[in-house]
Amino acid sequence: MNARPRLLYLITEDWYFWSHRLDLARAAVASGFDVALATRVTDHETRILKEGVRLFPIRLSRRSKNPLAELLALAELTRLYKRERPAVVHHVGLKPILYGSIAARLASVPTVVNAFAGLGYLFTDEDRQGRFLNKTLGRVLRAVLTSVRSTVIFQNHDDRDLLIKERVVTREQSRIIPGSGVDVSTFTLRPPSGEGPIVMLASRMLWDKGIGEFIEAVRRLKSNGVSARFVLVGRCDEHNPAAILEETVRSWAEEGLVEWWGHREDMPATLALATIAVLPSYREGLPKSLLEAAACGKPMVATDVPGCREILVHGVTGLLVPPKDSAALAAAIHSLLDDPALRTEMGVAARELVVRSFSVETVTEQVIRLYRELLAGKPPGVS
Repeated sequence: MNARPRLLYLITEDWYFWSHRLDLARAAVASGFDVALATRVTDHETRILKEGVRLFPIRLSRRSKNPLAELLALAELTRLYKRERPAVVHHVGLKPILYGSIAARLASVPTVVNAFAGLGYLFTDEDRQGRFLNKTLGRVLRAVLTSVRSTVIFQNHDDRDLLIKERVVTREQSRIIPGSGVDVSTFTLRPPSGEGPIVMLASRMLWDKGIGEFIEAVRRLKSNGVSARFVLVGRCDEHNPAAILEETVRSWAEEGLVEWWGHREDMPATLALATIAVLPSYREGLPKSLLEAAACGKPMVATDVPGCREILVHGVTGLLVPPKDSAALAAAIHSLLDDPALRTEMGVAARELVVRSFSVETVTEQVIRLYRELLAGKPPGVS
C-alpha cells in the first residue's frame, strides 16, 4: 500500500461535508491518507482547504432531473476518478452512491465505500409515484452496488435489513457504523439558560422532518395554555423535494407560533438553551441533531422510526411517539415540560449513551479501520 493512499469523498453539498463528515476527514488526514473531496462548492471552500483536504468542485446537483445535465455530471465524475486514481472512494448519500458507483466502475477504482445517510425522501413518500420510484430505484441500486467492489455502510439496522430484504445489498457486503459521531468534549452539559422552557427542533426545514406535525402540536399546546418558547433551528433547503418554503416558515414565526433562528454555526451554545429537543421525523439514518442534543444532556421527544430509536430509548433518554401524530407529540412534550426531575434524569442518561456509543472517536475509528481492511484486501464482514 502506498505511504499516502488517496481517499476521495463524493458528497453533493460542501455544507453537508462540513457539518457531517469533517471529523472523519480530519481523522483520515491524521491517519496518513491523501484526502480529497468532490462536491458542489458554495461557501466552505476556504475552510475545507485549510483542513488539508483537496477540493474538486463538481456540477452534480441533488435537484437536477435534466437528462443532459445528469450525463454531463456522470462524465465529469468519471474523468475525475480516472485522473485522480483514488485507492478508495467514499460516496455519501443516494445520488453520490448511484453516480459515483458507475464512475468508479468506468474508472476501475479498486475500493468503493457507499454510505447511506438514511434512505431519504423516496422511502418516505407513500403515494403511487413514490411506490413506483421505490421499485425502480431498488433495481438501479441493486445493479450499481453489485457492479463494483462495494462495501455499504448503514447507520442503523432497520435500513440495512430493509435493503437486504429487497435484495439490494447482501449481508456480507454491509457494515453498520452509527452516524458521524459527536465531539463530546464540545457538546457538553451546561447549566440551564434561565430563559424559561425552550422546546427546540433543530433540522433542515423539510416536511419529512415532521415540522408540520410540530407546528400542529404547538397549536395544541398553546391552546391548552402551555407556557414555553418553541424554536425552529435550521436552514431552508430548496434542493430537497420535501423543502418547506421560506415564506411558510416565516409565516409561522409572524403568527407567533414559533421562533425561527435559521442556520446556526455554534450548535453547542444553541442546544445549551434548549429544555427539550424534538425531532418528529418520518425516517432517519441516525439524526445528528438528536445525537448532539443528547450529548448536551437534553431529554428528547422523537418519532418511533428508524434512526430516531437508535439514540432515543423510550422512557430512558426521552419519549417516542408515533410518526405523523401531532396529538401524541403535543402530549409527550407537555408531559416533559411538567416534570423537571424526569427531564434531568433523561438528560443524564442521554449524555451517558452518547459518550459510551456515539463519540466521534468511536465512530471515526471504525471507518478508518474499514478503509485499512479493504485496502489490505479483507472482506467487509458483518456488523
